[in-house]
Amino acid sequence: MPLRLLAVTFDVRDPARVAEFWAGMLGRAVVDDARGRLLPGSETQVGLRFSHTAAEKPGPNRVHLHLTSTTPADQQDTVTAAVERGAAHLDVGQLPEEGHIVLADTGGNEFCVIEAGNQFLAGCGFLGEVACDGSREVGLFWAQALGWPLVWDRDSETAVQSPHGGTKVAWGGQPQTPGQRHDRQRFDLVAEGDPATEVDRLVSLGARRVGDGDDGSVALADPDGTVFTVSPR
Repeated sequence: MPLRLLAVTFDVRDPARVAEFWAGMLGRAVVDDARGRLLPGSETQVGLRFSHTAAEKPGPNRVHLHLTSTTPADQQDTVTAAVERGAAHLDVGQLPEEGHIVLADTGGNEFCVIEAGNQFLAGCGFLGEVACDGSREVGLFWAQALGWPLVWDRDSETAVQSPHGGTKVAWGGQPQTPGQRHDRQRFDLVAEGDPATEVDRLVSLGARRVGDGDDGSVALADPDGTVFTVSPR
């Protein structure tokens, strides 16, 4: 496809510290780039980037990560490894009978270690899911924008996945209103072809152009109003 999802970007106060945490958890190298610390992905595992912000985290993220487990012992090993690297247990109202374990990384970003046997994330790899607040409409938009198959569309929840498999990107629940939304998590895309052509295509799918960056990137908002970027290759 002409558009590639380079990374899901998180704005944090200490990008180096948070990137080091996730590099250790995922077994990836950290690459410095103009926008922060990048953990490159692959055809099947989504890339992550951590960019600097001076602002305090205002509340729960609208995007959080799900790590998978192969056995109950494997789940506990992942939790132990995360805590040893500086993560903390987090209570977000999960019920005792729920199998996933909620943690916060070294930047306070929520993530879940999913229980073994979860069929939705079977075969998705260790970074099994990028879970986002958002409408069904925005899930359908991203399926067309990225050219990724829609692998879930039920009860107002949607998910897409690379044609090669791997990490799912999913949406559910109510998107935040523009007045409440903080775009501290966003998708950064790379145009493999002509960026202007891709921006026009995204607008035709329902995106709205927001502005231009000094580096040649273009900021757009998806149908839920959430900002993302498209950069030249």
